[in-house]
Amino acid sequence: MEQNRTESKAQIVYFSHGGGPLPILGDASHKAMVDFMSRLPSQLTKPEAILVISAHWEESAATLLGAQSPAMFYDYYGFPEKAYEITYPAPGSPELANRIAGLLKKNKITSRIDPQRGFDHGLFIPLKLMYPEADIPSLQLSLLRGLNPAAHITLGKALRELMNENILVIGSGFSFHNQNAFFGQTLGAPDPANEAFQDWLIETCTGSISQAESEQRLIGWEKAPSARYCHPREEHLLPLHVCLGMADKPAKLIFDDQILGKRCVAFLW
Repeated sequence: MEQNRTESKAQIVYFSHGGGPLPILGDASHKAMVDFMSRLPSQLTKPEAILVISAHWEESAATLLGAQSPAMFYDYYGFPEKAYEITYPAPGSPELANRIAGLLKKNKITSRIDPQRGFDHGLFIPLKLMYPEADIPSLQLSLLRGLNPAAHITLGKALRELMNENILVIGSGFSFHNQNAFFGQTLGAPDPANEAFQDWLIETCTGSISQAESEQRLIGWEKAPSARYCHPREEHLLPLHVCLGMADKPAKLIFDDQILGKRCVAFLW
């Protein structure tokens, strides 16, 4: 189905990556997510490289993971020992990191390459479900400190030259990310505030509105229904801004289900 993409080779996905290592540990409230991510590669052309914009990495300048063989960075705590034995031995791609740094420089965006940092769980949890063979070169791009929404759309636009390459760009975040609501409410209880925000995201990313209007809506995302309830801090939303800025077209809704008892969505461009 997806082999017939004629306008571009790159594929872009924004999805919710779940609560720490819980998807890998068999947590029942992640079943829909695990099933979705396990099936997702069947909707995609197998990429030659994967670029992940992770909610779990913020730097003062756009920073790329440059290790040839990235280590594991277990950026969570308080889980069983096996959560710290998860491995994802995919190779890095210093060459792609250098090319992306060049694109950012061309677009007047300050960047740097970190040759030491390893894969955080925003990468290794979803990719372990999607591509368990770990045979696709993978790297990460950080968010920008200050979490300015317009800056992240601009960051995405600077990556548009990659649209002619067979790469998969993943915005790895969470379309609902209120920790108190995840763990302080009855699992799966009705949550009209969350519903309203997810509906707004779907309209913004997949609707018949123009690219310019979609960008303006995401720049002003705090005006959306229940925005700050769904995202007390927006680091799990901003990978979406990078994806939408890069894509320059409406997305397809590919996931609309519950994770940790809260409705979450995913998009494919």
